[in-house]
Amino acid sequence: MDPVIPRLEAETRRRRRRPLFRHSRVPVRMLVPNFFTLMGLCAGLTSIRMSIEGRYELAVALIVFAALLDGIDGRVARLLKASSRFGAELDSLADFVDFGVAPAFLIFTWGLSAPKSLGWIAVMIFALAAALRLARFNVATEEERPKWQSNFFTGAPTPAAAIVVLLPVYLDQLGIDGLRSGVGFNAVLVYVLLIATLMVSTIPTYSGKLLGERISRDMVLPLFILAVALVAMLLTYPYSTLSGLTVVYIASIPLSWRRFRAKLAADADAAAAASPVDAVGTSALAPSAQSSPSSQTPASASGERGRVVEIRPGGEPRL
Repeated sequence: MDPVIPRLEAETRRRRRRPLFRHSRVPVRMLVPNFFTLMGLCAGLTSIRMSIEGRYELAVALIVFAALLDGIDGRVARLLKASSRFGAELDSLADFVDFGVAPAFLIFTWGLSAPKSLGWIAVMIFALAAALRLARFNVATEEERPKWQSNFFTGAPTPAAAIVVLLPVYLDQLGIDGLRSGVGFNAVLVYVLLIATLMVSTIPTYSGKLLGERISRDMVLPLFILAVALVAMLLTYPYSTLSGLTVVYIASIPLSWRRFRAKLAADADAAAAASPVDAVGTSALAPSAQSSPSSQTPASASGERGRVVEIRPGGEPRL
Protein backbone atom coordinates (compact mmCIF):
# COMPACT_ATOMS: atom_id res chain seq x y z
CA MET A 1 0.00 0.00 0.00
CA ASP A 2 1.27 3.43 -0.88
CA PRO A 3 2.45 5.20 2.34
CA VAL A 4 1.21 8.52 0.95
CA ILE A 5 -2.46 7.49 1.22
CA PRO A 6 -2.51 7.07 5.05
CA ARG A 7 -0.89 10.47 5.43
CA LEU A 8 -3.54 12.06 3.21
CA GLU A 9 -6.32 10.36 5.18
CA ALA A 10 -4.86 11.58 8.50
CA GLU A 11 -4.58 15.11 7.13
CA THR A 12 -8.21 14.95 5.98
CA ARG A 13 -9.36 13.85 9.45
CA ARG A 14 -7.45 16.70 11.09
CA ARG A 15 -9.07 19.20 8.76
CA ARG A 16 -12.52 17.82 9.57
CA ARG A 17 -11.90 18.24 13.28
CA ARG A 18 -10.87 21.88 12.84
CA PRO A 19 -13.61 24.19 14.23
CA LEU A 20 -15.61 26.23 11.80
CA PHE A 21 -15.07 29.48 13.73
CA ARG A 22 -11.79 30.25 15.37
CA HIS A 23 -12.20 31.79 18.80
CA SER A 24 -9.41 34.34 18.49
CA ARG A 25 -9.32 37.21 20.93
CA VAL A 26 -8.91 40.84 19.90
CA PRO A 27 -7.77 43.49 22.41
CA VAL A 28 -10.47 45.98 23.26
CA ARG A 29 -8.13 48.87 22.51
CA MET A 30 -8.05 47.75 18.86
CA LEU A 31 -11.79 48.39 18.62
CA VAL A 32 -11.81 51.95 19.93
CA PRO A 33 -10.45 53.72 16.80
CA ASN A 34 -12.79 51.70 14.57
CA PHE A 35 -15.69 52.79 16.77
CA PHE A 36 -14.94 56.45 15.99
CA THR A 37 -14.59 55.60 12.30
CA LEU A 38 -17.97 53.86 12.23
CA MET A 39 -19.56 56.80 14.04
CA GLY A 40 -18.23 59.08 11.32
CA LEU A 41 -19.58 56.74 8.66
CA CYS A 42 -23.01 56.83 10.29
CA ALA A 43 -22.82 60.63 10.30
CA GLY A 44 -22.03 60.68 6.58
CA LEU A 45 -24.86 58.31 5.70
CA THR A 46 -27.30 60.31 7.81
CA SER A 47 -26.13 63.48 6.07
CA ILE A 48 -27.17 61.93 2.75
CA ARG A 49 -30.61 61.24 4.17
CA MET A 50 -30.90 64.83 5.45
CA SER A 51 -29.99 66.08 1.99
CA ILE A 52 -32.77 64.00 0.45
CA GLU A 53 -35.24 65.48 2.92
CA GLY A 54 -34.01 69.02 2.24
CA ARG A 55 -32.70 69.55 5.78
CA TYR A 56 -29.46 71.11 4.68
CA GLU A 57 -28.54 72.55 8.08
CA LEU A 58 -28.36 69.10 9.64
CA ALA A 59 -26.63 67.69 6.57
CA VAL A 60 -23.86 70.28 6.86
CA ALA A 61 -23.56 69.74 10.62
CA LEU A 62 -23.19 65.98 10.18
CA ILE A 63 -20.41 66.38 7.61
CA VAL A 64 -18.54 68.72 9.98
CA PHE A 65 -19.08 66.21 12.79
CA ALA A 66 -17.70 63.42 10.59
CA ALA A 67 -14.63 65.56 9.88
CA LEU A 68 -14.04 66.00 13.61
CA LEU A 69 -14.33 62.26 14.17
CA ASP A 70 -11.94 61.63 11.29
CA GLY A 71 -9.35 63.75 13.04
CA ILE A 72 -9.87 61.84 16.28
CA ASP A 73 -9.73 58.20 15.20
CA GLY A 74 -6.18 58.35 13.85
CA ARG A 75 -4.85 60.05 16.96
CA VAL A 76 -6.67 57.58 19.19
CA ALA A 77 -5.16 54.69 17.22
CA ARG A 78 -1.64 56.07 17.67
CA LEU A 79 -2.24 56.85 21.33
CA LEU A 80 -3.51 53.35 22.10
CA LYS A 81 -1.07 51.68 19.67
CA ALA A 82 -4.09 50.18 17.95
CA SER A 83 -3.22 50.87 14.31
CA SER A 84 -4.12 48.04 11.94
CA ARG A 85 -4.54 47.40 8.23
CA PHE A 86 -8.24 46.75 8.80
CA GLY A 87 -8.66 50.13 10.46
CA ALA A 88 -6.81 51.89 7.65
CA GLU A 89 -9.02 50.33 4.97
CA LEU A 90 -12.18 51.04 6.96
CA ASP A 91 -11.09 54.65 7.41
CA SER A 92 -10.61 55.08 3.65
CA LEU A 93 -14.06 53.67 2.89
CA ALA A 94 -15.64 55.91 5.51
CA ASP A 95 -13.79 58.95 4.16
CA PHE A 96 -15.10 58.29 0.67
CA VAL A 97 -18.69 58.23 1.92
CA ASP A 98 -18.31 61.11 4.38
CA PHE A 99 -16.24 63.49 2.28
CA GLY A 100 -16.82 62.30 -1.27
CA VAL A 101 -20.41 61.12 -1.61
CA ALA A 102 -22.16 63.07 1.18
CA PRO A 103 -20.98 66.59 0.21
CA ALA A 104 -21.49 65.87 -3.48
CA PHE A 105 -25.04 64.70 -2.80
CA LEU A 106 -25.69 67.69 -0.55
CA ILE A 107 -24.58 70.33 -3.01
CA PHE A 108 -26.41 68.56 -5.85
CA THR A 109 -29.75 68.40 -4.06
CA TRP A 110 -29.23 71.96 -2.78
CA GLY A 111 -28.83 73.75 -6.09
CA LEU A 112 -27.22 71.77 -8.91
CA SER A 113 -30.10 69.45 -9.78
CA ALA A 114 -31.56 71.66 -12.51
CA PRO A 115 -32.71 69.70 -15.61
CA LYS A 116 -30.32 69.60 -18.55
CA SER A 117 -27.46 71.03 -16.52
CA LEU A 118 -23.92 69.95 -15.77
CA GLY A 119 -24.57 69.80 -12.05
CA TRP A 120 -24.56 66.02 -11.81
CA ILE A 121 -21.35 65.77 -13.83
CA ALA A 122 -19.65 68.31 -11.56
CA VAL A 123 -20.55 66.56 -8.30
CA MET A 124 -19.71 63.17 -9.80
CA ILE A 125 -16.25 64.44 -10.71
CA PHE A 126 -15.87 65.69 -7.14
CA ALA A 127 -16.74 62.25 -5.72
CA LEU A 128 -14.40 60.52 -8.18
CA ALA A 129 -11.59 62.90 -7.25
CA ALA A 130 -12.09 61.99 -3.59
CA ALA A 131 -11.90 58.28 -4.46
CA LEU A 132 -8.74 58.78 -6.52
CA ARG A 133 -7.08 60.77 -3.77
CA LEU A 134 -7.84 58.13 -1.15
CA ALA A 135 -6.61 55.37 -3.46
CA ARG A 136 -3.39 57.29 -4.10
CA PHE A 137 -2.93 57.75 -0.37
CA ASN A 138 -3.43 54.02 0.29
CA VAL A 139 -0.78 52.92 -2.19
CA ALA A 140 1.71 55.68 -1.37
CA THR A 141 5.01 54.34 -0.09
CA GLU A 142 6.94 55.82 2.78
CA GLU A 143 9.88 57.72 1.35
CA GLU A 144 12.73 59.32 3.19
CA ARG A 145 12.19 63.05 3.06
CA PRO A 146 12.99 66.06 5.25
CA LYS A 147 11.08 66.32 8.48
CA TRP A 148 9.60 69.69 7.55
CA GLN A 149 7.67 68.12 4.65
CA SER A 150 5.37 66.42 7.16
CA ASN A 151 3.83 69.87 7.71
CA PHE A 152 2.40 69.78 4.18
CA PHE A 153 -0.16 67.67 2.35
CA THR A 154 -0.03 66.96 -1.36
CA GLY A 155 -3.25 68.60 -2.52
CA ALA A 156 -6.27 69.22 -0.32
CA PRO A 157 -7.23 66.36 2.04
CA THR A 158 -10.75 65.02 1.62
CA PRO A 159 -12.16 66.34 4.95
CA ALA A 160 -10.96 69.87 4.17
CA ALA A 161 -12.23 69.64 0.58
CA ALA A 162 -15.65 68.47 1.79
CA ILE A 163 -16.03 71.48 4.09
CA VAL A 164 -14.60 73.95 1.57
CA VAL A 165 -16.76 72.78 -1.34
CA LEU A 166 -19.91 73.59 0.64
CA LEU A 167 -19.14 77.33 0.66
CA PRO A 168 -22.08 78.08 -1.72
CA VAL A 169 -24.42 76.37 0.75
CA TYR A 170 -23.07 78.48 3.61
CA LEU A 171 -23.53 81.68 1.62
CA ASP A 172 -27.06 80.68 0.66
CA GLN A 173 -27.93 80.06 4.30
CA LEU A 174 -26.57 83.53 5.10
CA GLY A 175 -29.10 85.05 2.70
CA ILE A 176 -26.99 85.53 -0.42
CA ASP A 177 -29.27 84.85 -3.39
CA GLY A 178 -28.56 84.10 -7.03
CA LEU A 179 -26.35 81.04 -6.51
CA ARG A 180 -28.82 78.52 -7.93
CA SER A 181 -29.46 80.13 -11.31
CA GLY A 182 -27.77 82.11 -14.05
CA VAL A 183 -24.21 83.27 -13.52
CA GLY A 184 -24.22 82.13 -9.90
CA PHE A 185 -25.10 78.59 -10.96
CA ASN A 186 -22.19 78.48 -13.42
CA ALA A 187 -19.87 79.93 -10.79
CA VAL A 188 -20.82 77.15 -8.38
CA LEU A 189 -20.12 74.55 -11.07
CA VAL A 190 -16.65 75.96 -11.69
CA TYR A 191 -16.00 76.19 -7.96
CA VAL A 192 -16.88 72.52 -7.39
CA LEU A 193 -14.60 71.45 -10.25
CA LEU A 194 -11.74 73.57 -8.89
CA ILE A 195 -11.99 71.98 -5.45
CA ALA A 196 -12.10 68.53 -7.08
CA THR A 197 -8.95 69.39 -9.02
CA LEU A 198 -7.27 70.63 -5.86
CA MET A 199 -7.80 67.25 -4.19
CA VAL A 200 -5.89 65.33 -6.86
CA SER A 201 -3.28 68.02 -7.53
CA THR A 202 0.28 68.16 -6.23
CA ILE A 203 -0.09 71.64 -4.74
CA PRO A 204 1.29 71.63 -1.18
CA THR A 205 -1.20 72.62 1.51
CA TYR A 206 -0.74 73.00 5.24
CA SER A 207 -1.34 69.72 7.04
CA GLY A 208 -2.10 71.14 10.47
CA LYS A 209 0.48 68.85 12.09
CA LEU A 210 2.06 71.90 13.66
CA LEU A 211 -0.74 71.59 16.21
CA GLY A 212 1.15 68.66 17.69
CA GLU A 213 4.32 70.66 18.28
CA ARG A 214 5.33 71.94 21.68
CA ILE A 215 4.65 75.58 22.50
CA SER A 216 5.83 77.88 25.25
CA ARG A 217 3.83 78.09 28.45
CA ASP A 218 3.04 81.74 27.78
CA MET A 219 1.06 80.74 24.67
CA VAL A 220 -1.06 78.04 26.33
CA LEU A 221 -3.72 80.35 27.78
CA PRO A 222 -4.15 82.55 24.66
CA LEU A 223 -4.48 79.50 22.42
CA PHE A 224 -6.94 77.90 24.81
CA ILE A 225 -9.08 81.05 24.79
CA LEU A 226 -8.88 81.19 20.99
CA ALA A 227 -10.02 77.56 20.68
CA VAL A 228 -12.95 78.11 23.05
CA ALA A 229 -13.95 81.26 21.15
CA LEU A 230 -13.80 79.38 17.85
CA VAL A 231 -16.05 76.60 19.15
CA ALA A 232 -18.47 79.16 20.58
CA MET A 233 -18.63 80.99 17.25
CA LEU A 234 -19.14 77.72 15.40
CA LEU A 235 -22.09 76.85 17.61
CA THR A 236 -23.58 80.36 17.62
CA TYR A 237 -22.87 81.52 14.06
CA PRO A 238 -22.15 78.28 12.20
CA TYR A 239 -22.41 79.47 8.60
CA SER A 240 -20.51 82.70 9.16
CA THR A 241 -17.75 80.79 10.95
CA LEU A 242 -17.57 78.06 8.30
CA SER A 243 -17.49 80.68 5.55
CA GLY A 244 -14.65 82.51 7.30
CA LEU A 245 -12.67 79.31 7.84
CA THR A 246 -13.17 78.36 4.19
CA VAL A 247 -11.87 81.73 2.98
CA VAL A 248 -8.88 81.47 5.32
CA TYR A 249 -8.07 77.97 4.06
CA ILE A 250 -8.26 79.01 0.41
CA ALA A 251 -6.11 82.07 1.12
CA SER A 252 -3.51 79.90 2.85
CA ILE A 253 -2.90 77.76 -0.25
CA PRO A 254 -0.65 80.30 -2.05
CA LEU A 255 1.19 80.89 1.22
CA SER A 256 1.78 77.18 1.75
CA TRP A 257 2.99 76.83 -1.84
CA ARG A 258 5.47 79.69 -1.42
CA ARG A 259 6.71 78.37 1.92
CA PHE A 260 7.14 74.87 0.47
CA ARG A 261 9.15 76.25 -2.46
CA ALA A 262 11.27 78.34 -0.09
CA LYS A 263 12.05 75.25 2.01
CA LEU A 264 13.03 73.30 -1.11
CA ALA A 265 15.27 76.15 -2.26
CA ALA A 266 16.93 76.29 1.17
CA ASP A 267 17.64 72.55 1.05
CA ALA A 268 19.04 72.89 -2.47
CA ASP A 269 21.30 75.77 -1.39
CA ALA A 270 22.53 73.75 1.59
CA ALA A 271 23.33 70.80 -0.66
CA ALA A 272 25.11 73.07 -3.16
CA ALA A 273 27.13 74.67 -0.36
CA ALA A 274 28.28 71.26 0.85
CA SER A 275 29.23 69.88 -2.58
CA PRO A 276 32.23 72.24 -3.31
CA VAL A 277 33.88 71.12 -0.07
CA ASP A 278 33.66 67.52 -1.19
CA ALA A 279 35.01 68.46 -4.60
CA VAL A 280 38.00 70.35 -3.12
CA GLY A 281 38.79 67.51 -0.74
CA THR A 282 38.71 64.99 -3.56
CA SER A 283 40.95 67.10 -5.80
CA ALA A 284 43.43 67.61 -2.94
CA LEU A 285 43.73 63.92 -2.34
CA ALA A 286 43.89 62.99 -6.01
CA PRO A 287 47.60 63.87 -6.70
CA SER A 288 48.81 61.80 -3.76
CA ALA A 289 46.75 58.86 -4.88
CA GLN A 290 47.96 59.00 -8.46
CA SER A 291 51.30 57.45 -9.42
CA SER A 292 52.93 56.34 -12.61
CA PRO A 293 53.26 52.63 -13.34
CA SER A 294 57.07 52.90 -13.29
CA SER A 295 57.10 54.20 -9.73
CA GLN A 296 55.18 51.26 -8.34
CA THR A 297 57.27 48.85 -6.30
CA PRO A 298 56.65 45.15 -5.85
CA ALA A 299 55.59 45.83 -2.29
CA SER A 300 52.97 48.35 -3.32
CA ALA A 301 51.72 46.03 -6.00
CA SER A 302 51.29 43.30 -3.43
CA GLY A 303 49.26 45.58 -1.15
CA GLU A 304 51.98 46.56 1.40
CA ARG A 305 51.78 50.35 1.26
CA GLY A 306 54.65 52.48 2.54
CA ARG A 307 57.33 49.79 2.30
CA VAL A 308 60.11 49.96 -0.31
CA VAL A 309 61.81 46.70 -1.18
CA GLU A 310 65.28 46.78 -2.70
CA ILE A 311 66.55 43.67 -4.48
CA ARG A 312 70.26 42.95 -4.04
CA PRO A 313 72.29 41.50 -6.88
CA GLY A 314 72.48 38.26 -4.99
CA GLY A 315 68.73 38.00 -4.95
CA GLU A 316 68.22 38.69 -1.21
CA PRO A 317 65.63 41.36 -0.54
CA ARG A 318 66.48 44.14 1.91
CA LEU A 319 63.87 46.40 3.54
